[in-house]
Amino acid sequence: MTTKLTLHHLEYSQSFRVLWLLEELAIPYELIVHSRDEKTMAAPDEYKALSPLGTAPVITDGELILAESSAIMDYILDKAPGQTLRPEPESPDRTRYLFWWHAAQGSMMPLQLMNVVHTISHKRLPFFMRPFIGLYVKGLDELFIRPRLNRMLSLAEEDLSCAPWFGGERLSAADFLIAFNLIAGAERGVIDATQHPNCTAWIAKMKALPSFAKATEKDGRPSMALSY
Repeated sequence: MTTKLTLHHLEYSQSFRVLWLLEELAIPYELIVHSRDEKTMAAPDEYKALSPLGTAPVITDGELILAESSAIMDYILDKAPGQTLRPEPESPDRTRYLFWWHAAQGSMMPLQLMNVVHTISHKRLPFFMRPFIGLYVKGLDELFIRPRLNRMLSLAEEDLSCAPWFGGERLSAADFLIAFNLIAGAERGVIDATQHPNCTAWIAKMKALPSFAKATEKDGRPSMALSY
């Protein structure tokens, strides 16, 4: 890469996977960590002013300001000559890679985020309203969120039984993108070793990567489950 990009990292956020990818690729970068408000857990004003969407992650590279995890990771991969984290168009793993690359953000993350938002909102409601809203949240989870999420996890189990990584036969950027979803899901009890042995084994392999330890040390978070 000809310029040294800067990752504006918001604690307890999805920018962890960008940090992790940068460590895996050993790309020079500057890390600026922004702290959330202790009471509201919202991003600080200076971060919202920097990001086009006011959300994490965001990088700067010269005059460029770029948001969205998958867009940022694609940008980094484009500027990293010789990287092997994206199967070539002629690779038999290409379509599998593309599916999970887009499913991580397009299908899985909205379901997980919806569930967390409902849970947090329910806890912050006045006490007398919680039983009624609780029934609504429970019904929505049972009828809509959980069935769709379970289908995604069943497909993940099936694919990981055929090849060791979400990108196929070797580690890919799709693994780094979806890692946030699955590791946080395991910490929240959505994924367990009995029902999801392949996902559980995959999580262990991802956490065993040296880049995970390096990224975790720089991030300092106790868990990903707080990151939604």
